[in-house]
Amino acid sequence: MTDASAKIQETITGSDVVLFMKGTKEMPQCGFSSRVAGVLNYMGVDFSDVNVLSDEALRQGIKDFSDWPTVPQLYVKGEFVGGCDIVTEMTLSGELDTLFDENGVTFDKDAAEKIREANG
Repeated sequence: MTDASAKIQETITGSDVVLFMKGTKEMPQCGFSSRVAGVLNYMGVDFSDVNVLSDEALRQGIKDFSDWPTVPQLYVKGEFVGGCDIVTEMTLSGELDTLFDENGVTFDKDAAEKIREANG
């Protein structure tokens, strides 16, 4: 296991919800990262953010770790969920709510419903 892989494994097991992204949840540095962080922030999800732009080994390492070519990447309870398109689809279908409920992740159900209403 590489140093990056070990750091990633430690990060995803250390927090219930982790978003590997470009930038931070307070200051995303790409539109896709901004969308996913915005959804999680709006839904009141307590999540850890990892700025892949701060470390080139981590930026490539997360892609190798998940076998997923793009960032952002969302992990819930140590399991890879997906990138921006998948998280968006799951939010709109209600699957993200179910995933959070099944994993004991606290979130604002009213906010999640408002996202769906606004995009319906």
